Amino acid sequence: MAAADAHWSADARAAEEALFGDTLACEAVLPAGFVPGGAANASRAEALLLGLARVEDLRGGDDAGEDKRGELPLLAQRLDAKLDLVLALLARLVRQSGRPLPPVPLRWSVRGLRLRLPERAEPPAAGTAGAVCLQPADWLPDELELPVVVAACDRTGDAVQVWLRFPDLPEGLEEAMGRHLFRMHRRQVAGARRR
Repeated sequence: MAAADAHWSADARAAEEALFGDTLACEAVLPAGFVPGGAANASRAEALLLGLARVEDLRGGDDAGEDKRGELPLLAQRLDAKLDLVLALLARLVRQSGRPLPPVPLRWSVRGLRLRLPERAEPPAAGTAGAVCLQPADWLPDELELPVVVAACDRTGDAVQVWLRFPDLPEGLEEAMGRHLFRMHRRQVAGARRR
């Protein structure tokens, strides 16, 4: 257990083990937030994750980067570059027009998430149902909304950590999320090797 984890309550340590023990988990800083009482559409979430997977398959994945793009015909490379610019512009417009999610450190598995709430946030009670909203890809300004239940909450100084457990999700959504997390993990490993 890390030194920071030693200060967590027994409930928080139990939630950490239940959500992340013996399963693939990724740590990242992503735009994300918890909405108590919020609703989530599982079929929309599954469609978003499947669409991301198709795009990443066609692009060769982020871990392949420019090496794979060099293999594409010149016209396809130009279209891919233009699409990147359009998506970046769309992301900027979305951030300007709405209430953007703040980037927060989180840990994510197919069982749930642990994320840090904004400073001075009121910790939700265990058992509170809601939705977690997060942006699963930096190049796509769309939010993934998933149903969650608060498993535990812990305050260390000004930071509030919340453990959010997924209720029984449809099998297709769970599989799509598992593939997305595997891709995230693979990109993190490839990035660590390059460093």
